[in-house]
Amino acid sequence: MEKSAILGVLAAEVEQGRLIFPTSATAAIKIKEKLEDPDCSMDSVARLIQAEPLLSAKVVAIANSPVFNRSSRKITDVRSAVTLIGMRTVRNLATVVVVQQLVGSLARSEQVAQLWKHSAYVAALAQVIARRVTRQDPETAMFAGIIHEISWFYLLAREKYYPGLIDESMASSWSSDEELEEDGELNCEIIIGTAVLKALSVPDPVLENIIYLWHGYLTFPPSSLGDTLLIANQLAPVKSPFTLPSDQRYSDAPVNVNLLIDDTTLGEILKDSEEEVRLLTEALCA
Repeated sequence: MEKSAILGVLAAEVEQGRLIFPTSATAAIKIKEKLEDPDCSMDSVARLIQAEPLLSAKVVAIANSPVFNRSSRKITDVRSAVTLIGMRTVRNLATVVVVQQLVGSLARSEQVAQLWKHSAYVAALAQVIARRVTRQDPETAMFAGIIHEISWFYLLAREKYYPGLIDESMASSWSSDEELEEDGELNCEIIIGTAVLKALSVPDPVLENIIYLWHGYLTFPPSSLGDTLLIANQLAPVKSPFTLPSDQRYSDAPVNVNLLIDDTTLGEILKDSEEEVRLLTEALCA
């Protein structure tokens, strides 16, 4: 089956509500749903998190990042970590774990690692840009950044059932395939990504701004969550292994790091936040 036909099948599949998640991702989704119960006690929360090693590691790592931990006291247990970062962040991290569990131990480990590290960088940069440039909620920006590549994680998870979906190097196979029309390719990404994000109960405002990112329209001066994500995506030092029309179309209009924000340039803000971005990226990749 040709790649264009496979994309059409997958897009139709998700539009009909037939999302197929690996067992590990399904288990993570169940934990996420339980964490969203407002009556879930702290003891129950701690037990749920401890039952998922990847989530436990992320909760503790984030609690020790400079974004949340301004003291020198090292957090070493889940309960203390949850108390520090709050349930909202814990729920967001549960979604992050679902994304990672989508791909599990796939053969394309190098490409998966690159895609995940790119997502982590975008998330870390987005929270800085939100706080200091666009005045958006930094935690929401970080959450949106980490899940903005959701459609590609899902496609990777489905590749073994559709041989030929991803061949050669991912970047060249998607950007140079003349069989795929730009609008059709982007539309499939949006259909699949939107369906997965809805299945994970991602709030509509976050979903809408991630779609804004997929379309690639950056406004000046940047002010929205979508603008925040677009800037972070362009500035991330690790690029996504996928190259979509939305990336190609606006590659000739790079973000101006000399953009003035409150008597400070974007470049100066990023330099001041360099260590914070590095440590947060490491925590998200834990």
